[in-house]
Amino acid sequence: MRQLLIGYDIGSSSVKATLLDADSGKVVAAKGLPEVEMSIDSPQKDWAEQDPELWWKYIKETTKNILAKANVKAGEIKGIGISYQMHGLVMVDKNREVIRPAIIWCDSRAVEIGNKAFSNLGSEYCLGHLLNSPGNFTASKLKWVKENEPEKYDQIYKIMLPGDFIAMKLTGEILTTESGLSEGVFWDFPENRIADRLLYHYGIDADLLPKAVSSFGVQGRLLPEVAQDLGLDAGVPVTYRAGDQPNNAFSLNVLQEGELATTAGTSGTVFGVSSKPVFDPLSRVNTFVHVNHQKNDPRYGVLLCINGTGILNSWLKRSFGGQSLDYEEMNHLAAEVPIGSEGLSFLPFGNGAERILENKQVGAHLSKLNLLKHDKRHVFRAGQEGIVSALTYGFNIMKSMGLNLKTVKAGKANMFLSPIFREAFVNMNNVSLELYDTDGAQGAARGAGIGAGIYSNAEEAFQGLVKIQDFEPDAHKKEAYGAVYSQWEDCLNQIK
Repeated sequence: MRQLLIGYDIGSSSVKATLLDADSGKVVAAKGLPEVEMSIDSPQKDWAEQDPELWWKYIKETTKNILAKANVKAGEIKGIGISYQMHGLVMVDKNREVIRPAIIWCDSRAVEIGNKAFSNLGSEYCLGHLLNSPGNFTASKLKWVKENEPEKYDQIYKIMLPGDFIAMKLTGEILTTESGLSEGVFWDFPENRIADRLLYHYGIDADLLPKAVSSFGVQGRLLPEVAQDLGLDAGVPVTYRAGDQPNNAFSLNVLQEGELATTAGTSGTVFGVSSKPVFDPLSRVNTFVHVNHQKNDPRYGVLLCINGTGILNSWLKRSFGGQSLDYEEMNHLAAEVPIGSEGLSFLPFGNGAERILENKQVGAHLSKLNLLKHDKRHVFRAGQEGIVSALTYGFNIMKSMGLNLKTVKAGKANMFLSPIFREAFVNMNNVSLELYDTDGAQGAARGAGIGAGIYSNAEEAFQGLVKIQDFEPDAHKKEAYGAVYSQWEDCLNQIK
């Protein structure tokens, strides 16, 4: 009998399910839905919301799809892992019904609440205990609900992160993890417990938070009625959960100090691992508990996030061609233009408040457009170079924190499918890039294998991870990309 593992990745643009053969470490089947990007609702300016029941709908549909593809038999599924979009706020009542749409990661409504708390509580407490400003994270979003929707706040039985909600739908258990509490800025690092002082400041009852369990291990078992609906066996354990960025790092076997992972989906990230609780004094880069953190062997994830990444590229696709233009054609057109896009610069900050800009919303900017010279080819290339420049800006912050940025791992997906993006990334940052055949859902499945005890350690879990290609900086191109970044930074300084 096969030993199979299911991994889910709940993003803001799609939900993906992957079926992994635990013995070979190879993917058996995978499916992502919807076929087009999932919508993000914005009822008011700077808001971003999604219906959690929509995530659940796609979980059910993708599960049935992969089970049918692989002809799965009873008893073959040994564990389920969940990766999810970070920092979201899901609220349920005593009947475990959703009270309001989830306030997701790129929603900016709570920025001022978090900034005020940072000022009132003081940087010494916030950075020393939370390692972050309360900023626009889950705790501040909950405070916004308390202030602005008190009738909904009064209905809350528990709050959850998106992955906690899906785990509840699967198992009936309402739980979270220490890593999850830290990403919501609910965790006091030196005290190693819930951040009571922040909760008191916000007037939030700690009973609204779920109990925390380990990222790996049995966190509940599939309910009989849910198992029947999905076509699975009742009692299959959920054995892993993590936010998408810690999980993406885990997917690339980035678990030890000095290792780095990067992604470039809707948002773009660089995730570095440290054994010390480091922080940026301006909280432009954030520190959370990593999935393999232990009290006697600590691991912290240092996260750089750029909200406006793949979302800029998808906006360009829709705006310049819609369904008649695909990303590969965009890359070919961009390649017809020299490095630097003939003087055109693109600031990609059009997807909410940007942490690296101290939670400012500066918007996206196309700078130095020449109507007699530039066409869509220049705009496509400038968009990719602008995204890499934004990541480089964050890289420089991480370097100032003492992180060693030499080799970066990434899955061959999203923006890293573009040769121009890869070239700009390695040369502008002077780093080596390793591309692997993996993604968040595959990583969640491997995590489930560790949590279920099928793998005794990460080395066993990643035996099937395949490196596709290495990329190194080109001495002849580093100077040109350095000039691209210098011009881009000048444009940013003019609008900050």
